[in-house]
Amino acid sequence: MKICLLHTRATSQQLEEMLEALEVYVKLAVDIQRGTAAGGGELHADCETVLLEDGSRQEDIWGADWIPSTQQVRYEALINIRPRQNNPAMEIRDPSIRHRVTEIVRGLLEDV
Repeated sequence: MKICLLHTRATSQQLEEMLEALEVYVKLAVDIQRGTAAGGGELHADCETVLLEDGSRQEDIWGADWIPSTQQVRYEALINIRPRQNNPAMEIRDPSIRHRVTEIVRGLLEDV
C-alpha cells in the first residue's frame, strides 16, 4: 500500500496507487493550512502520519475520502474526533473547514 504525499495536482499513476488499498475510494488526510494532502492506504491515521513527517501540525490535519467515480468528497474519519477543536464527531462539522478540505481535495484530485 502506497501513500502519496500531494503538494501539487495528482497524476493518474498516483491516483491508481492510492486506489490500490480500497479500489473505489481514497482515504486522505488534508492539511488545511498548507494546502497539501496524503492519500492511500487503509487508515486515515497512516495518511496523517505522512503529513506530520512532512512538517504539518496535527491541528491543521483533517480526514476525508475521495470517490473518483462520482468526484465526491466525504468528511468522516476517526482522526476528526477532536473535542478540543469543537469537533466531537467523526464528521467534520465546521462548514469553513469542510469548504477548505473540499477546495484542497478538488484541486489535487478532481478529474485526474
